[in-house]
Amino acid sequence: MDELDLYEHQSSFNPNMPLRLMQYTSNIYETLVTLQKKNKYGSKLIPLPVPKLVTFYNGQTDKPEVMMLRLSDAFPAEKRDESDIQVQVRMININPGYNQAMVNRCKPLEEYTWTVAEIRRNRESMEIEMAIDKALDEMPDDFMIRPFLQANRVGVKKMLLTEYNETETMAEGLEKGREEGLEKARLEDIRNLIRKLKLTAMQAMDILEIPQEEQQKLAEQL
Repeated sequence: MDELDLYEHQSSFNPNMPLRLMQYTSNIYETLVTLQKKNKYGSKLIPLPVPKLVTFYNGQTDKPEVMMLRLSDAFPAEKRDESDIQVQVRMININPGYNQAMVNRCKPLEEYTWTVAEIRRNRESMEIEMAIDKALDEMPDDFMIRPFLQANRVGVKKMLLTEYNETETMAEGLEKGREEGLEKARLEDIRNLIRKLKLTAMQAMDILEIPQEEQQKLAEQL
């Protein structure tokens, strides 16, 4: 075995893939050495397959067709050139319209891309579980992945539900963080006006054009 090809799929952007795939690779190397009864403490070099690390990405955050994720990105910027370890993962965008020639050459990948896109379209007008069912039910009969997905429908649905719930929870968390940051900034602006111009809280909020329905909540936090 000359190459060790590791592929993973991500429906949301994960910059930690170099760390994860480095750990996977290390575990596989350890297994190979054990199975081949090699001595990693000996004087003879143990031949190892060349790792090829790829992540297929079809998240909804806009990303380029191909993006290199590097382990060194996680190191302090001023120390990156000093690192004795570098791991890089090629992230390939498989959303519709990206890397289309490559996707078209791999029928299972093309079919999977169709399935995810179909679920997202259905999701615009129905709950996620119904969206998944509709996509699986309407999958063309000639799809190579159809027999597997239908035979393992319960497990596939559970996997997709978990994936979409995690993505939506992440999005909700980001939105909550944005709102909390905006509220914190507003409070700081109000305090600055009160302190510098000797205004009341309500006067400061009027100057900042904060809606009346939000003023009482902010006043309680001052």
